[in-house]
Amino acid sequence: MGSPEDLDYPQIILQYSSGFLVSKVMFTACELGVFDLLLESGEPLSSDAIAACLGTSTTGMERLLDACVGMKLLAVELTPEGALYRNTEIANIYLTKSSPKSQYHIMMYYSNTVYVCWHYLADAVSEGRNQYERAFGISSEDPFGAMYRSEEEMLKFMAGQNSVWSICGRDVLAAFDLSPFRQVYDLGGGGGALARACVSLYPNSTVTIYDLPKVVQVAREQFVPPEEHRIAFHEGDFFNDSIPEAELYILSKILHDWDDGKCRELLVKVHKACKPGRSGGVLLVESLLNEDRSGPLETQLYSMNMLVQTEGKERTAAEYSKLLEAAGFGEIQVRRTGKIYDAVLGRK
Repeated sequence: MGSPEDLDYPQIILQYSSGFLVSKVMFTACELGVFDLLLESGEPLSSDAIAACLGTSTTGMERLLDACVGMKLLAVELTPEGALYRNTEIANIYLTKSSPKSQYHIMMYYSNTVYVCWHYLADAVSEGRNQYERAFGISSEDPFGAMYRSEEEMLKFMAGQNSVWSICGRDVLAAFDLSPFRQVYDLGGGGGALARACVSLYPNSTVTIYDLPKVVQVAREQFVPPEEHRIAFHEGDFFNDSIPEAELYILSKILHDWDDGKCRELLVKVHKACKPGRSGGVLLVESLLNEDRSGPLETQLYSMNMLVQTEGKERTAAEYSKLLEAAGFGEIQVRRTGKIYDAVLGRK
């Protein structure tokens, strides 16, 4: 980290301690519709005008806008009539609902669900288990039963995951040349954003989204257009139901939800279903820890989130390779994308 003379340790501690304030400002501006309003207006607006349009107090809105300026999400221009605010390019691309790369839905999921669970982080660390019971008063024994506790909550989660794959999907799918695999199953494929990225990148492939019946129903109705004939659906629970034969199985952010025993159980089922030889394989899409567990910080924080929300954790490439080998997969390759999520490919 450098010598004490090189680092302002008090400043670092203050920055870390106020990190949650920064994220909550961004979440609040998204939730209130600040970025959408400024995009739709087509011109800079005053804090009074924004407050009036969104039905907020003028004093509160002015402070929120100024904080967004400090975060480089908004830009401000001082005129004789007063301060006028506009979106920066970052806000237009990632924080407005209408953008193809919008992260609005994952922001709302973090704000309204993840944030509540993290309030009980000390309890999660003490007990070593997720905190749905304290956060929402529901059983924590079935993480996805808790996560999908209502259709509205399930929809928010699916939309949030689609947001992530809208900016990360192509990177992980292009980490290896997957064109030889024509028949792909996306286990736990949810809203289908990764499946859509896959058929876009590999037009000769077909992808079947395998997920719970209620998830498949929502994906069909709200996320995957009916004219996309290269994407099909399979309803089921891949832990308890059979897995059909395919050439490639994609497990994107699946294994990090579960402990090693459940991961081995699932990978053994996938290996048995997988087409034999080099024509069959499995692609893991996960955020990889460094082998010495020193980072990346984002992955370490995701692992804490797995503690408060699931039964799993983030792992190193070596740990995922060991799980794949125990299930019978070989020729394991790892590709770090330089982004949040990485790829591990194993062949039967």
